[in-house]
Amino acid sequence: MADICNKCGMLKDLCVCEILDKQGVAKIKIYTTKKKFKKLVTIVEGIDSAQIDQTTRELKHKLACGGSAKEGVIILQGDHKKKIPAVLKALGYLPESIEVSDRFGG
Repeated sequence: MADICNKCGMLKDLCVCEILDKQGVAKIKIYTTKKKFKKLVTIVEGIDSAQIDQTTRELKHKLACGGSAKEGVIILQGDHKKKIPAVLKALGYLPESIEVSDRFGG
């Protein structure tokens, strides 16, 4: 018996719910700020809560850095503003929804 997606009712092999969820993201904001001991971290806001753990895992792996997801925000160690948009595009996020900002915080 084939597995059927609970959300759309299609076969799991043909299901596109995950892709549609990623495309439904309003705006993803990427910026850097300083944390303890003046260490620079990159913040990614706007990732859907259903996707945040997998996205965090992929970003940490692709960028070879530490980080975590807390309260709907991804925090990555180091300055990765220039690299993150390409990784997010490869994961299926729309380029129009990704916004890289100058440094916030101090």
